[in-house]
Amino acid sequence: MEIRELFARNLRKMRQAKGLSQEELAHRANVDRTYVSSLERAVYSPTIEVLEKLARALGSRPEDLIKSAEVDERHQGD
Repeated sequence: MEIRELFARNLRKMRQAKGLSQEELAHRANVDRTYVSSLERAVYSPTIEVLEKLARALGSRPEDLIKSAEVDERHQGD
């Protein structure tokens, strides 16, 4: 899976887990709602600044938006 698709999947899952609409997330991150929609559909890749804004708005870390679940599974025994 490409990193853009991984980011899109993680962003959508994290937003939905927080019970946020795309509009509310966009407002909290100070970005446009249509941009959030495009990010979730893997149309665009975020800049590092937007990655940080979105993570902060989700109460998370930037790396959580781009890490694979497979990485988590491999490191759980550490």
